[in-house]
Amino acid sequence: MEEGVSSTIRSGAAAGLVLGACLALPAALPSARAADIYRCIDADGVVHFSNAPTKDCFVRIIVVRPERSAPQPPPSATQAGVAKYEPLIAEAAARHKVEPALIKAVIRAESNFDPRAISRKGAQGLMQLMPETASLYGLSDPFEPRANIEAGVRHLKRLLEKYDGDLRLALAAYNAGEQAVERYGRRIPPFPETQGYVRTVLRHHEAYGGAVRTASK
Repeated sequence: MEEGVSSTIRSGAAAGLVLGACLALPAALPSARAADIYRCIDADGVVHFSNAPTKDCFVRIIVVRPERSAPQPPPSATQAGVAKYEPLIAEAAARHKVEPALIKAVIRAESNFDPRAISRKGAQGLMQLMPETASLYGLSDPFEPRANIEAGVRHLKRLLEKYDGDLRLALAAYNAGEQAVERYGRRIPPFPETQGYVRTVLRHHEAYGGAVRTASK
């Protein structure tokens, strides 16, 4: 029923038909605005229906409740993590001239944005830094997000520079260590974990809007 519509019926049977039509109208017309329905029986026995009563004799007989929108699922841990640490990532990215997309991709692959994460090998925090690597960059609390991201981005920046911007080699060194990359002739080591890690980070990197710059040999 459209807002402001009224009906006047003298026959009881007809009144029932009109009331049924009033109830069916919101369902039949999804765009129709939901409104309560009122009825008034005047001194002459005439029945009036309205969704916008203008006289005191009208009594509300039907309450039409508006449809509720379906509840939206809460953001995933990854989405929440990206939103939470976006400012810290942006700061470190600007300071060290490393793509924000790359930093997000590494954090997602390493810890899925869990600042308390610890790997079975002992890597810690958002960017999963080993204690010796953390010490190299003066990181005293690996579970403090800002400090962990800062140290992790500095490490990533150094690896990118060492391997002339080759993203795949830098990621392989981040995962397996520089010695492993050097031992295999500056190629991605033939370790399933490292090869899978590089593919995973590159996939996340692309999803966050980054671009692969150089392919490894």
